[in-house]
Amino acid sequence: MGNARLRSIHVHPVKAFRGVSPREVVVEPWGPAGDRRWALIDDGGKVVTQREQPRLALAAAEPLPGGGVRLSAPGREPLEVAVPEPADTVPASVFGTKVPAVPASAAAHAWCSGLVGAAVRLVHMDDPAVRRPLDPGHALPGETVSFADGFPLLLTTVASLDALNGLIARGDHAAEAPLPMNRFRPNMVVEGTEPWAEDDWSRVAIGEVVFRVAKACARCVVTTTDQDTARRGREPLHTLARHRRVGGRLLFGQNLVPVAPGTVRVGDPVRVLS
Repeated sequence: MGNARLRSIHVHPVKAFRGVSPREVVVEPWGPAGDRRWALIDDGGKVVTQREQPRLALAAAEPLPGGGVRLSAPGREPLEVAVPEPADTVPASVFGTKVPAVPASAAAHAWCSGLVGAAVRLVHMDDPAVRRPLDPGHALPGETVSFADGFPLLLTTVASLDALNGLIARGDHAAEAPLPMNRFRPNMVVEGTEPWAEDDWSRVAIGEVVFRVAKACARCVVTTTDQDTARRGREPLHTLARHRRVGGRLLFGQNLVPVAPGTVRVGDPVRVLS
């Protein structure tokens, strides 16, 4: 682990959209600054992701000063969306948990509805310090998270992806290999480890920030979605089911919780503390 480094950082301002890859980011208690503070909800309030709408892979969201976002997608005029003024919240359902959120403008709703071909609304998490507690089975009191699937950050490693791609290349769907890391939509990608070394981490320091490893990440159909075309294949789930199935879950990457805020930078050393 002496040569392990942070290879890249990824922030997704709108859940399920493409994000940006800054050279550094402030890690807040609930995740990277600006990560997944926005989401789409359907008429019933359920958060919409690439699970239901793979076309969201083609839409991009760039952060604007003050927390707004610039939305873009092929064939559509870009739209700048400001953080909505304080207003009555609406419930956004994330895996069955109701999270208060503030609706964006009517123009934003229309733009996003046109993108997916169904009625959706764009909503903003105004106060991540209080809006959505972490799963108490893996959290300390007071810990919260944004609209991310479950935890403040997701870490993956280059070595494990290389190992997985090797397994895919020898399997039934070899033509799909190699898969790029964006299939897994991580926040931080680490290089210089052994394959699957992250399975054994419980605390890790990246630059000046210490993280608690909460649990391995169970993967879903989003990983089979080509992030450049929105088309779906069979991998990596087919191969993960054969080689990385634990208790019915197909695992790749680790969910992290920051122990304290700080800044991480591309090139920062990665140290396993326990």
